[in-house]
Amino acid sequence: MRFVLWGTYCDNALERRTPYREEHLAGLQRLKDDGVLITLGPTEGSTHVFGIYEADSRETVEGLVHGDVYWRQGIWTAVEVHPWIQAF
Repeated sequence: MRFVLWGTYCDNALERRTPYREEHLAGLQRLKDDGVLITLGPTEGSTHVFGIYEADSRETVEGLVHGDVYWRQGIWTAVEVHPWIQAF
């Protein structure tokens, strides 16, 4: 199943993420290599994050998101995961 992630960043996210960025990107690359992460990135201005995951359940995706250093360190301040039906 595919899932979409929608979330928000903290204030001053570009500055606050710096110490965690390498860990964050390495984790995303592992998920991409495993075929779990389709795409993920910020909106212009880095106020929101959007992603698409391929997984067995919403709980799996939520676990991955909550394990990300950006969540653990408060760079992402809120996230929602929704099942997604790709029409095209």
